[in-house]
Amino acid sequence: MKICKNAGICGGCFYQGISYEEELKEKEKGVRELLEPVIENPLEQQANAYISDASDGHLAEPIIPSPVIDGYRNKMEFSFGDCEKNGPLTLGLHQKGSFFNIIDASDCQLVHPDINLIVKVTKDFFSEREITYYRKKQHTGYLRHLLVRRAVKTGEILIDLVTSTEWEHAKRQQVSEEEFAKRQADLHTWFLKRYSEKTRKKKTEPTADRYNLVKPEEDEDQTIRAWVEALVGLERDGKLEGKFAGILHTKNDDIADAIRDEGTEVLYGQGYFFEEVLGLRFRITPFSFFQTNSLGAEKLYTKVREYAGFESLMKSQNGIQSKKEDGCFDNHETYEAKADRKPVIYDLYSGTGTITQLMSTVAEKAVGVELVEEAVKAARENAKMNEITNCDFIAGDVLKVIDEGGKLIREDGSYEDAPRPDLIILDPPRNGIHPKALEKIIAYGVDRLVYVACKPSSLARDLGPLQAAGYHVQRYCPVDMFPRTNNCEVVCLLTSCLSFDQKRIRTYNSNRR
Repeated sequence: MKICKNAGICGGCFYQGISYEEELKEKEKGVRELLEPVIENPLEQQANAYISDASDGHLAEPIIPSPVIDGYRNKMEFSFGDCEKNGPLTLGLHQKGSFFNIIDASDCQLVHPDINLIVKVTKDFFSEREITYYRKKQHTGYLRHLLVRRAVKTGEILIDLVTSTEWEHAKRQQVSEEEFAKRQADLHTWFLKRYSEKTRKKKTEPTADRYNLVKPEEDEDQTIRAWVEALVGLERDGKLEGKFAGILHTKNDDIADAIRDEGTEVLYGQGYFFEEVLGLRFRITPFSFFQTNSLGAEKLYTKVREYAGFESLMKSQNGIQSKKEDGCFDNHETYEAKADRKPVIYDLYSGTGTITQLMSTVAEKAVGVELVEEAVKAARENAKMNEITNCDFIAGDVLKVIDEGGKLIREDGSYEDAPRPDLIILDPPRNGIHPKALEKIIAYGVDRLVYVACKPSSLARDLGPLQAAGYHVQRYCPVDMFPRTNNCEVVCLLTSCLSFDQKRIRTYNSNRR
């Protein structure tokens, strides 16, 4: 990866100027140093623990590299702003350590060139018309964000322009020199009155604004349609490798500096696009959660299925005698062969249900639980599109969905008629699992848990109560989903070493609470 022009001021790429091999070593070392001190069961006490030949005696498996290093991100959220007060319009990313400054990112190496071209054309289009960005302190202005998603497998592109409803103040108009001088004089007078002479020496006197915000000559709809035509022209002229699935316009007047959907209009095409992962097809909307590295996601989900015993389940269900999975199990049968039936699998914090559907092949029933209602709606649609009939999705906080005794509560307050799980897969948000939710998960007493951590420190924290409840870490594997950044995901396999009677007592006690 060449050194980016924004190296040092952009908070995105942490590893620049070193080889990818060295980056992987640093990430693998960081994960080990974080997790191994909190893993309570030492290797010498794990007679059945899995130890990779390449793991140097550690529970850690070698880090899985990303299949691609450059241009791997299928989603980026760019912000409109400027990089200096009263400077030209920029469209890009927040400067490191700054709440206000936005640096140009039209040649970002983490995204496909198609995305960079779309960013450049969009920035130039609105700059020529002097359309202003939304000012966070004054809560005025128009342009807020540009959300771009591009599928790796299908090449489909989805664009969403996020603006305020402030069209009356959407254009920047320079004031006369006389007006600017008056503003500067008024500001100087305020500065003298506001601070003492001693304090003024420590302060930088502010500069007056050279512009007024006025209503553009063109109608809003006319301007937005012209922008859409400029983008569509890129595809029509053969300047894009991919193709537009849809171009959208979202209104957002929330004062928070985040993308909020307060009404979205489809301007061109449709409001979604498709991506493919491990043979399944997924419909993705602008705000759907989906792994930002599509090819890396296939590596991640393959490891999840390995830890979940997917292959041995397939073999046993096809009548093929398979060797028992490595792990610390009691003397009773594992979830892989209980009562000659397929296992019930829970996918908690399921997002758009990717893992749920990928595990459905070997499941009697796969249940996904996710807080974001739109993600649950997308999961149901995706399952239907993939002709999967044994998946069920529930919208709600895991803490509230899992009732006392392990029952599941649906959105309408009714109870889900779902059997207790044999396997639980956890893929929580960056902050990990709420302690009370973790108690309810533990109370199920499953033999095997697979924990997918997008923030390894959250996994390190959650391992405490899991190990106290009788779960042992069998192995874990770092997966580099975000090359050149300092983020790394981890998949961790935990198995229960409690006896059958201990599990029965624990389940009985949880049912009484």
